[in-house]
Amino acid sequence: MAKWRQQVTKWLVEKLDLPADAMMDLPRITMIGQLHIYIENHRGVIAFSKEELKLRLKQGNLVIKGQDFVIKTILPEEILLEGSIDGVYYDKAT
Repeated sequence: MAKWRQQVTKWLVEKLDLPADAMMDLPRITMIGQLHIYIENHRGVIAFSKEELKLRLKQGNLVIKGQDFVIKTILPEEILLEGSIDGVYYDKAT
């Protein structure tokens, strides 16, 4: 049943030109160089250190690795991270 719902949502996004991140509950990631990353539509912080930020998503986790991380803004579904970003990874395991 969930796969059917996902297919219908995808079809609606394509046909009605709706924003996929909002309709499919996907994260929206805006990165400015290697210095800033802004993430919307996350489900909470799992872990944070100066070298790693791990966020819960609807399906899986988002892992950001680097150095000298500082959380500049944190809201229930949004976060702004500053530091030297080395990589952004999607981990399907929950």
